[in-house]
Amino acid sequence: MKNIIYAISILLLFASRKDNTSAQTNRVETKTETSIQHENVAYKSIEVNGMNIAYREAGNPENPSIVLLHGFPASSHQYRKVLNQLSNEYHLIAPDYPGFGNSDFPDSKTFEYTFDNLATTINAFLEKKNINNYAIMIQDYGAPIGFRLATANPERITAIINQNGNAYEAGLGDAWQGIRALWKDRNETTETALLPAFSLEGLKWQYTHGVRNIETVNPDNWNLDYLRLSRPDAHAVNLDLFYDYQNNVKLYPKWQQYLRDNQPPLLIVWGKNDAFFPESGAAAFKKDVTNIDYNIYDTGHFALEEDGDAIIKKMRSFMRKHTK
Repeated sequence: MKNIIYAISILLLFASRKDNTSAQTNRVETKTETSIQHENVAYKSIEVNGMNIAYREAGNPENPSIVLLHGFPASSHQYRKVLNQLSNEYHLIAPDYPGFGNSDFPDSKTFEYTFDNLATTINAFLEKKNINNYAIMIQDYGAPIGFRLATANPERITAIINQNGNAYEAGLGDAWQGIRALWKDRNETTETALLPAFSLEGLKWQYTHGVRNIETVNPDNWNLDYLRLSRPDAHAVNLDLFYDYQNNVKLYPKWQQYLRDNQPPLLIVWGKNDAFFPESGAAAFKKDVTNIDYNIYDTGHFALEEDGDAIIKKMRSFMRKHTK
């Protein structure tokens, strides 16, 4: 227990450092807004490459599609507000990656947990669903998966909605120190140092660090994640993904070139208090994208938890402008 508390305190220490980015931005003052719920979310699954992939789907498939790509340690559950509020106007689909959410959790001996393989699976999922023209909403792990989809088939991407999804080295915060040590030398010591991230306390911290009011964050988030991360082999699988994340960093220049060449409409809705992906990561997109709607929120890594209504209102306006 002492080791867990110590490790989390170190993360908090690093996260407390202020980002001094001077980029111009829309500083969003969050106000209470009335949200309209459209309770027509379906919970489905489909076989993809021998695996059962679970997903949530809402809205008319004839409407413009938005593919919602979740982060770590989450699942499609993180997009429940988006699914409920935008389904009257858009077709929304939120898959769980292999090993996440309600999708199959294949043994690492039969499925190599890399971001290449996660993206390959999600691409096959979308093709099987016959979704070939869509916007993507990316957050955390959703960014390396989404950018792989975009660079492989840029003609399919109608727009990008980015909630703390990184594509620049400038966007890697101090909380990456432990994972960087793993990249440098993967051994028992560097792996053990990261295990507190999978504890209940560590998972709660990821959802609540940097928020204005912890009571606005649904505790189901970290409790559900903890159950999934308590399964046999779950720690090893997620350490594999931590280790493989370095290959995402190597692809950053390719993703940046995609942005420069294709200039997709880009909506930034970023929590500035994210210890992993600070505001500097959001500002970096301004170097490569001219058609950018840039919004910064005074919240943490999972900005939808605290500022969901405001972000969804912005998403609706953005999608109306850029898609038909």
